[in-house]
Amino acid sequence: MKRPSQRRELAEKAVAQRGVSIALACRIFGVSETCYRYSPHRNIDNDEIADLLLGLVKMKKSWGFGLCFLHLRNVLGHRWNHKRVYHIYRELELNLRIKPRRRLKREKPEEFAVPDAPNTVWSMDFMADRLAEGRQLRLLNVLDDFNREGLGIEVDFSLPTERVVRSLNQIIEWRGKRKHPVKAAVQAA
Repeated sequence: MKRPSQRRELAEKAVAQRGVSIALACRIFGVSETCYRYSPHRNIDNDEIADLLLGLVKMKKSWGFGLCFLHLRNVLGHRWNHKRVYHIYRELELNLRIKPRRRLKREKPEEFAVPDAPNTVWSMDFMADRLAEGRQLRLLNVLDDFNREGLGIEVDFSLPTERVVRSLNQIIEWRGKRKHPVKAAVQAA
């Protein structure tokens, strides 16, 4: 499918070279007769807009279209439409090059340290699920990282802070204090 301007040119060639009527050429190439007969009128202000834009971009190299248009509108007091000014701005190819984002170089993460003995490092994780009736269920899992043993699981519709502290204290009474702090991860299903 060709653009309307290209179809109009094809219709003009058909009328000029083949002697086809305008109506038939327009029907064949899918162009309205109004579009065929239209001749654009260049406005005198366009040259003035182009000169002002070129001057602004020369003075302020870092200004894009938005700042140039605001300067023309608010400082110089011209009441031109932003679409018209932008059309001329693009024709003059004054668009600023968009800088690609710099990618952050990420360091390689440290290898996962496996504890040497049980009760050295514990992991704690919150999980969530829904019942068939739609109520949300919350779970607190505490694991020993050495042997992946489940030290405790708390399940309820709500797990307030006091409940979490109480369950951790119960595990400490049962297993004794761990040698390193708890690693916490929050995950919602």
